[in-house]
Amino acid sequence: MIRFRDVLKDRNFLFLWLGQLISNFGDRLNQMALVALVYQRDPGSEVALAKLISFTIIPVFVIGPIAGVWVDRLNRKYIMVISDILRGFLVLLIPLFIVWNRMLPIYLVIFLVFSISRFFIPSKMAIIPDLVTRDKLLIANTLQDMTHMIGNIVGLMIAGFIVNIRYIGAVGGFYIDSATFFVSAALIGMIVHSTGSGINVENELVAASQALKNSLRKSFYSEIKDGIRYITSHPGMRFIVQVFFVLLAGIGAISCVIIVFIQEAFGTSTRHIGFLATYLVGGLFAGTIIYGRLGQKLDKPSVINLSFVASGFFIIAFTVLLGGYPNVYTAGLLSALIGLAVSPMMVSLNTIVHETIPEEVRGRIFSSLEVVIHLSFLVFMFLAAYAAKFVGRFWVLMAVGAAFSLCGITAMLSGKKTFVTSS
Repeated sequence: MIRFRDVLKDRNFLFLWLGQLISNFGDRLNQMALVALVYQRDPGSEVALAKLISFTIIPVFVIGPIAGVWVDRLNRKYIMVISDILRGFLVLLIPLFIVWNRMLPIYLVIFLVFSISRFFIPSKMAIIPDLVTRDKLLIANTLQDMTHMIGNIVGLMIAGFIVNIRYIGAVGGFYIDSATFFVSAALIGMIVHSTGSGINVENELVAASQALKNSLRKSFYSEIKDGIRYITSHPGMRFIVQVFFVLLAGIGAISCVIIVFIQEAFGTSTRHIGFLATYLVGGLFAGTIIYGRLGQKLDKPSVINLSFVASGFFIIAFTVLLGGYPNVYTAGLLSALIGLAVSPMMVSLNTIVHETIPEEVRGRIFSSLEVVIHLSFLVFMFLAAYAAKFVGRFWVLMAVGAAFSLCGITAMLSGKKTFVTSS
């Protein structure tokens, strides 16, 4: 059986993993500082949070299709290094605009940072199969998910307190976030494995020019049509996109509503959010480790069904108990159980993606996939934010939990491998 240390022995993957671990720690400081900023300016507003989050998602549609073309033609290592450096400098601008009390430039910087991320993310996902052998993909994806989780655990544990420290606050959080991008760039720059299709500088410049020319010829709608055409012609991709769509729709519906739900339950802006998020990520971390070690021989679609059932049940329990009896430790336990239930689904989906997509089109397919799943997140985030005004936050969260469980139960009772067809 392949173990975590077998993958981490590869110094190239180790550098990628460590770089993301540090960067994700900084991102959590960024995230909590922005939540606190919105809370101070417009407390109790899901719509205000949705507007902020939308600036992180819109680049998926505007930049994603262009980025995918570049990723398949250029050296993926160089794309990641340059992306980290640019994002580090951009984040340094946010404290300046906070001092000037200007929100619009902050939204613009967020948009630019996440636009650059559209190049980084598909490059990172596409390079993993180049760094490890096929039999190590599940463990590599497990470690990749652990990158996010460890960074989230450490970051969320202290972020809620940092933004309230007088001499650090939100401004200091952004400075730390900027530094993590530069450290990540240095670590990724140490990867010596040859990646991407570029052979030398001249060829890469020619490829870049051609990539830009080709990408600009295609509209946003034509890129979506290309992605849908591939999805509908490939059974495995149909399954992947359908499951991701349902999952991200639910996460999007919860994202803003649950933040305000927690803020009102405990009367704080970020402290209890950080506390409960730490438990959530701790559950994700534990579930990822357990599944990575024991789930290599399990049927992945069946695991996904069970994850939907369990996560939906725990979301309902969390909502009922926090709505009626707001105890932070009970809520923390249920947050951890939600993470434990969701983690096998995420690892399974990422592994199926790597097993399905051929190397030469990974960048474009990852970008197209992100367009589809982020569209579901964005649409349902705003629908839920406005719905909460009329039916209440409690019932929005209950509906998402019920929908998740119903999807998984329906599939299992019908004898299908998944609640969506894959053929």
